[in-house]
Amino acid sequence: MRRSSVRTNTLFSADSGYLIFTKGWSVSMRMTLGMLLALALMPMLSRALHVGQVRLLAAQHNVTSILVFGDSSVDPGNNNILPTTVKSNYPPYGKDFFDGRPTGRFSNGRLATDFIAEAIGYTKIVPAFLDPNLKPKDMLHGVSFASAASGYDDLTANLSNVFSVSNQLEYFMHYLIHMRNFVGEKKATDIIRYAVFVLSMGTNDFLQNYYLQPIRSKQFKVEKYQDYLVSCMSRDIELMHRLGATRLVVVGVPPLGCMPLVKTLMEKTGCVESYNKVAFSFNSKIQTKLSTLKAKLRMKIAFVDAYSIIDNAVNNPTLYDIDETSKGCCGTGTVEYGDSCKGLSTCTDPTKYVFWDAVHPTQKMYKIIANEALKSLSAELLS
Repeated sequence: MRRSSVRTNTLFSADSGYLIFTKGWSVSMRMTLGMLLALALMPMLSRALHVGQVRLLAAQHNVTSILVFGDSSVDPGNNNILPTTVKSNYPPYGKDFFDGRPTGRFSNGRLATDFIAEAIGYTKIVPAFLDPNLKPKDMLHGVSFASAASGYDDLTANLSNVFSVSNQLEYFMHYLIHMRNFVGEKKATDIIRYAVFVLSMGTNDFLQNYYLQPIRSKQFKVEKYQDYLVSCMSRDIELMHRLGATRLVVVGVPPLGCMPLVKTLMEKTGCVESYNKVAFSFNSKIQTKLSTLKAKLRMKIAFVDAYSIIDNAVNNPTLYDIDETSKGCCGTGTVEYGDSCKGLSTCTDPTKYVFWDAVHPTQKMYKIIANEALKSLSAELLS
């Protein structure tokens, strides 16, 4: 009788943990609720299936690791030891990281590359190459050489005293030496051949360089500067290819004009369309060049449209269960990022925000970007 009573009076979902009392409900009401619960669980099940598919594809195509180059969008803490003010290894950054500690990631938690690595199945985070506690075995399945405030233009990195792409590629060569010493020449070569390289930058070239400093803006019209950046990107990709890269994911720049800091400085309540147009056209030029490089180098290259992902979240927040799109979670959310965010109070629920600070996305947005990146990776690199 007791077991029968439990079955009759409750509906329980083991996956969700929901326990719903239905005493006195009709059979049709219970069936309706059951269907609603099933619908509610479908996104969770489909996500799990998607990750399973990614891991299967990664195994079938011998994906060995994820090797990351770029700016603050993918820097897990390399800047921590550099003589630069561009750091985030203090609270409230890292508030929602595994143990609530700041790591140098410019967000409240993990970055898109961390989620990609987890989906592939080797590790839950991509460590920083310059982490003093890093051991050779920690680098087997992924490492990041990225440096916050960097860009395709070496001048961008020099302005903030951080690592340019050239510097990052030099450290990648050091990584190759470590791997050869640790696992031998042949296995090290295979690790590189079957790795997924990620390149994510471009924002600082415009916001910290072209629009802020009177150097490149005197040399180039913005359209010509875009062309210059694309040529720099092409040079870097060709060097990666010569060093063994065969699979590459390139992340486009976000809608620059929707960043809270840009809107504040331009005294706009909505997105600054002139900045967005520059970002959009720059992404188009990147994609055109990538098509050329794919044919020339016979590389597998995927493009992640970060612009559309963030633009969609800003303009259709309810689709992502987001409430706040105009400001960040840290401080006032309008101007604070990096050291100006240090020690400030934050919003109570970052999952309701697109931006963590006045520039960088929340962990939730990075996970959304990672999901889109995994689709591109599966379609273009692992097909």
